Amino acid sequence: MAILKIAKMGAPILGEIAEEVLDPTSQETANVVSNMLETLIDAGGLGLAAPQVYISKRIIILFRLSSREEELNYDDATNLLIMINPVIEPVSNKMGVDWEACLSVPGMMGAVPRYKKISYTWSDLQGKKHEDQAEGFFARAIQHENDHLEGLLYPQRIEDLQLFGFSDEVNRNLDLLNKGSFKE
Repeated sequence: MAILKIAKMGAPILGEIAEEVLDPTSQETANVVSNMLETLIDAGGLGLAAPQVYISKRIIILFRLSSREEELNYDDATNLLIMINPVIEPVSNKMGVDWEACLSVPGMMGAVPRYKKISYTWSDLQGKKHEDQAEGFFARAIQHENDHLEGLLYPQRIEDLQLFGFSDEVNRNLDLLNKGSFKE
């Protein structure tokens, strides 16, 4: 296993649509996932998409958390979701706005609109197809990671640039920034 370099905003690969994985069961795919996991843990992140480590493949790894406040436990493999060639669809048009950050946009955060509830399909490393639904924080995290496969970074979805800034400043001023209950 290896810790991979994380692409930062401005790297061309982050603006490209990732290629489909032709064989989810291949050793190459397993190696990519293993290296992505080691990189994610080293960086202290919640999720990672292959383009973020300069690999143009439709692969996402993500820890299942129901809320931002839930403690992330990297040792609990049952909470790790590995998605190969994911497809995401909104369940309804209901949107919510909440704060996001990204390993590819270090030191920044912004208020991003996302669908509140989604359905998603994916293949696992054994090639088995899965289908599920997610809502709330976990749905937001899936959509965020899937955007990387579509060549999008979260700042491209921000509607009000007053709600985008350096993480330390935003965190210091959250009460003021959250006035007007934009999260609904």
